[in-house]
Amino acid sequence: MLTSAERITFLLLAIMCGGLAGWGFYHIYRAVTRGHGQPDLALFRRRAVPVSLNILLQRTIFPARPLVGVFHALVFFAFTFYALVNILDAAEGFLGTSTLYHGGLPGLYNLIADLLSVGGLVGMAALLVRRFRLKPFQFNASVLLQRHVAGGIPRDSLIVGIFILVHVGSRWLGQALRIAEGGRLDLSQPTASLLSLAFGGLSEGALIFGIHATWWLALGLILLFLPYFVYSKHIHLMLAPLNWILREERPLGRLEPPTGNGQVGADRLQDLRWYQLLDAYACIMCNRCQDVCPAHGSGAALSPAAIEINKRYFLNRHLAAFADKRLDPPPLLEMAVSKEAVWSCTTCAACLRICPVGNRPLLDIVDIRRSLIQAGDTPDPNLQSTLESFGRQGNSFNKPSRQRAKWVKGLDFAIKDARQEPVEYLWFVGDFASYDPRMQENTRTVARLFHRIGLDFGILYDGERNAGNDVRRVGEEGLFEMLVEQNLKALGKAEYKTIVTTDPHSYNTLKNEYSDFGLQVPVYHYTELLDTLLASGRLKLGRQLNVAATYHDPCYLGRYNGVVDAPRRVLRALGVDLREMPRCRENTYCCGAGGGRIWMDSATGVRPSEQRIREAAALGAISFFVVACPKDMAMYSDAVKTTGHDGRIEVVDIARLVAEALQPVADRQPLASGPVRRPHSEG
Repeated sequence: MLTSAERITFLLLAIMCGGLAGWGFYHIYRAVTRGHGQPDLALFRRRAVPVSLNILLQRTIFPARPLVGVFHALVFFAFTFYALVNILDAAEGFLGTSTLYHGGLPGLYNLIADLLSVGGLVGMAALLVRRFRLKPFQFNASVLLQRHVAGGIPRDSLIVGIFILVHVGSRWLGQALRIAEGGRLDLSQPTASLLSLAFGGLSEGALIFGIHATWWLALGLILLFLPYFVYSKHIHLMLAPLNWILREERPLGRLEPPTGNGQVGADRLQDLRWYQLLDAYACIMCNRCQDVCPAHGSGAALSPAAIEINKRYFLNRHLAAFADKRLDPPPLLEMAVSKEAVWSCTTCAACLRICPVGNRPLLDIVDIRRSLIQAGDTPDPNLQSTLESFGRQGNSFNKPSRQRAKWVKGLDFAIKDARQEPVEYLWFVGDFASYDPRMQENTRTVARLFHRIGLDFGILYDGERNAGNDVRRVGEEGLFEMLVEQNLKALGKAEYKTIVTTDPHSYNTLKNEYSDFGLQVPVYHYTELLDTLLASGRLKLGRQLNVAATYHDPCYLGRYNGVVDAPRRVLRALGVDLREMPRCRENTYCCGAGGGRIWMDSATGVRPSEQRIREAAALGAISFFVVACPKDMAMYSDAVKTTGHDGRIEVVDIARLVAEALQPVADRQPLASGPVRRPHSEG
């Protein structure tokens, strides 16, 4: 089909464009490996097959945006199959072979290519309409963006979209011209055969010219696109799978310690770990992370997507210089994310869970916080005083440790000191449950539950310190390690089999991070324990509550650790008519307290907790907003008042509902301060 001159031209073009693309890939590799650490290449053996299966099934694409996922799948399958199509079409151009009018395997190949061509064109057209007409790419006005980002994102999307449309469309058109030139329909290519009817009046010379032109347009465009591919969003086709395969083997709730090179945190690009740099090139700029970010939803300057996009655009503009260490980039706070945005993050991990390519912008934020804290740069006097309180007293309330167990005075039974007597369950109570007067009655309710069940449990009394989960995520690594050391010292004096926690934040760090410091015992949240006791028959209920309620999944319980079914089983066992909010289970919405935000003044507009209460109210006639976290109790108790739902929806801990449903025992004190009241519900 091709002349000798055309063959030479094609080969020279392939060498030139392939060389430019290879140069780009080489420098991306150099840039990524300038980050700290090294990838574990042995992961390829274990993960290549399961990751490939997930990609083929598009498992990370569909959940958040099902319709968009369908369109993306059409483009993905078409473009992936076109890797084979392009090879065979190139061979046909050089060798003159053809699959036209063939049955069997060639016929099946033609049918798949024909249907995927149309599917890819439809999918790409739909995605372009969505991007440019229905839902343009937008950020909050206060989000830090590099100068070229605002115009570069739509331009890149348009270039990639047009490339796919022209590439696939040219090949599909070329097949139709070949069928018209052959003089009869090819049943293995139904859509191209239908299109060929439009060319029945063309001369043989015109058809041959069209076949020739569309071959060059389809395959020549591939070659010309290769150098741009390296710098475009389309590179996620290669680097997103790599991101999934090589991602570190750590639970979501376990932060990596500082890099260990003498510097705490990250001030500049080269201070990040290698996979944090790879994230920039895996990003597909879909903004899913921004859509679920509670800080961005409240009007803050944070966009997780913008962090990765800013990193990508900076690297693209300075790739060779950065890779060759000829460039010391500006601080991350000047080119990737603003200081305001860094401190507005609640560390809820919604961005990590939703990302279809496995990016982790939250880790960048924590590393930048570490660097700021190391430099003595805290954003808020309240946060500074709270950190000082942790250093002096081991809690966020600046109360002496001897007052930590003051709440037990309201009980008519003694709670064991696990440092003095062996217990089966060591109850790690937590700061809010111990010190906050609003939470203490609920803490006593939990204690009465454990006592009535006959649970062998104890606490650490003045030996307990804050577990340090949010201290670490604020960036105070040294203070976190101090709290861990103090808690491990107290735990070392105790004799117990299992730790049970009230606070999901304590639960997360005790379960996932204390093991790095030597703690090797089972850790459960009290909702898990209640679920187990109900299932075993040790916890017997006296009556059904028959109330309508919704349950809020705490981020550090539901999203971080996947504890979503146990609380629901407990509520259903109580006779609760459980009505789910749209954002629930692992896709829960943050209350706004995490990541140290509860210790900072909020300067944003609508708080996440207020948005959440309105979401619950929209369900209709519910009496209770059920929580399983002391911080949630504090945040949402305030939010029902500020949103005007006080007296309509009551925020209640799940333990209080269990206490209300327990079989009464005549010789014991009532479990709660009063019966569960049923406030007027919105109808």
